[in-house]
Amino acid sequence: MTETAQIPNPRTLGAPVVSLAMPRVRRKEGRLKNVAVAGDKRVLLAAPRGYCAGVDRAVVAVEKALERYGAPVYVRKQIVHNVHVVKTLEEMGAIFVEEVDEVPEGANVVFSAHGVSPAVVSAADDRGLHAIDATCPLVTKVHREAVRFAKQDMEILLIGHEGHEEVEGTAGEAPEHVTIVNSPEAVDTLEVQDPDNLVWLSQTTLSVDETMETVRRLRAKFPNLQDPPSEDICYATQNRQGVIKEIAPKADLVLVIGSRNSSNSVRLVEVALEYGAKSAYLVDYASEVKQEWLDGVQTIGVSSGASAPEVLVQELLDDLVDAGYADIQAVMTAEEDLVFSLPKELRQDASGNTDARALGGRVR
Repeated sequence: MTETAQIPNPRTLGAPVVSLAMPRVRRKEGRLKNVAVAGDKRVLLAAPRGYCAGVDRAVVAVEKALERYGAPVYVRKQIVHNVHVVKTLEEMGAIFVEEVDEVPEGANVVFSAHGVSPAVVSAADDRGLHAIDATCPLVTKVHREAVRFAKQDMEILLIGHEGHEEVEGTAGEAPEHVTIVNSPEAVDTLEVQDPDNLVWLSQTTLSVDETMETVRRLRAKFPNLQDPPSEDICYATQNRQGVIKEIAPKADLVLVIGSRNSSNSVRLVEVALEYGAKSAYLVDYASEVKQEWLDGVQTIGVSSGASAPEVLVQELLDDLVDAGYADIQAVMTAEEDLVFSLPKELRQDASGNTDARALGGRVR
């Protein structure tokens, strides 16, 4: 008897390999109405989307710290830039603070996925805090590059958004050597000490196209500008932007699940509009989608930022099915299976045995 091949469910194709089991939000069925449009309705669902390995590692680190040490566990800044994730972890006993001086002496504190400067590490040590570093390993790579180039007495042009935690952390590794370049336009007024001794690095969550345009302008102005040994923009950021570029020209509307302080999520909306989507919106929850956004819309593109849990995407798809968009087609441009080890403090349980989740989150 010949076995019948199983057809993958397009709703789960391209979902994160690892994912924290975030609780669902109670959904109001029928909130969006099924209004006829000129043609068949469909959803183009981005694959890959949602959680990257670094986000999964950081979120699970907070969850496991709570399991291991009990509540409260303090977290400097938002562990990842997502409203739902932060709210859920708060309900579990995490306390989010802006700086380590708000943490009681001797308490447990987790550094967010975006990384911290040596000054923050030192301040935590001064307060006798038990610090768990949940910095994404890809961000740590950029930190190490900044340290290495600074030791070579090079001037580092850090492409990124001033004020973003990741940029503050990277710049803090070598503040005397780093100049932040906020945008391609900022290159016009940029001044350096030695145009023959420059190297560029970048924030990991930027628009790939905008970063390359910034580099192009920098190289036109400073021909001897050196490249980093490898690209700094993370694989997940590139992959999520890549599939949006495929979807956007075919979409009347693109909906991205993600928070407004999530750089990579904001970039997905910008990329969608740049590559041909008629309209695009960033929402934290499906409940934020307005009926009028669907007027005359046949094709909706759906994706989520690298810090958005998959449960929020599935809730959005449920609402869109109510509105008549039951034809869900996955658009896959890359496969992801990367998993990062948890911080060393969390790889064993309280008895010293290796934890089953030492390599990150749960397999979906």
